[in-house]
Order: sequence, then C-alpha cells, then structure tokens
Amino acid sequence: MSEVSRDGSPGGMAGATAVDPSALRWLVLSFGVIVLDQVTKALIVARFELFERIEALPILEITRLHNRGAAFSFLANASGWQHYFFVGLASLVSVGIVWWLSRLRFGADRLLALGLALILGGAVGNVIDRLMHGHVIDFIHFHWRQQWYFPAFNFADTAITIGAALLILDSFLETRRAPRPADAGGNG
Repeated sequence: MSEVSRDGSPGGMAGATAVDPSALRWLVLSFGVIVLDQVTKALIVARFELFERIEALPILEITRLHNRGAAFSFLANASGWQHYFFVGLASLVSVGIVWWLSRLRFGADRLLALGLALILGGAVGNVIDRLMHGHVIDFIHFHWRQQWYFPAFNFADTAITIGAALLILDSFLETRRAPRPADAGGNG
C-alpha cells in the first residue's frame, strides 16, 4: 500500500511503501460512540415513558422523545418517505467516510480522522434507531427559564456536531498551512 495524501491521491516518495497504517484505526472511536449512544438510548427507553421528563439541572431536562425527522425534527411530519431517505443517506455517507478513512494515514491528519470517526459513529447510531424503532430516540433537552427550548438531541447527534466542527477547524487550519501560490502578476 503506498502513501496517500489527505484527498486520497498518491503521494510520498516514488516507489516507497506506506510507513503509516491507514486511519481505519479510528473506527474504534466510531464503535465507542455507537455503543455509548445505544446504551444511553436503551436506558432512556427502559426508564421513561414517551414525553416523561425529569429536571437534571435548572437548564437541563432528561426526557424521552421520538424524532421521525432529521436534525431539529426537520421533515418529522412527512408521510414516511423520510425514514428510507435518511437511512439511505446516512448509509451512503457512512460508506464514504470509511473509504475516506482508509485512504488517510494514521499518524497524520488526526483532526480530520477524529472528525470523520465521530460523524460516522453518530450517523450509524441514529441509523440503528431508525431501523429498530422507525424513529430516533432523543433525550437531552436544554432550556432557559422554561421559556426557550433547544431541540432535544442524543449522544449520536452530539458526536456528529463535534465531528462536523472538527472538520471545519481542520479545513481552516489546513488552508492556513497550505503554501500560497507565487504572485502571478509579478516581474518576470
């Protein structure tokens, strides 16, 4: 296996073999996210009735809600087609992320690989819910003075959000590290 760059294209020294194993090792983190997500959802289902809630902190409720839509319950009231759409989309994205991770070097691109692994774990965690229950189980519910409520979410959603933020940060840092092209309008 030869070295590849961040985008999966061949890189490194000509004819050299890879020194670093692939970033597929990050799948252990994805698996951990899936386990944490599914265990916490199982506990919620076992201990809470639908819409039951307890106040954990003055700004935080633990509750049991079912989300048939996407983030922030987008498309939750659609006729049912969204279930298949979200399962298919998350499955395709997951396959793409595994392929991308397989093309990265383990020792390099840590921020990128970490973000991808978190997104993968969160996506698979929510797909499991959709396949097993027909909806995603949400249970973390923040509010402010019982007047403003943030949409409920779960650990899979948290992993996806943190992963996406890490991808944005990695992209920003990579752009800052990239060499700037020579001035095209210069003397010469």
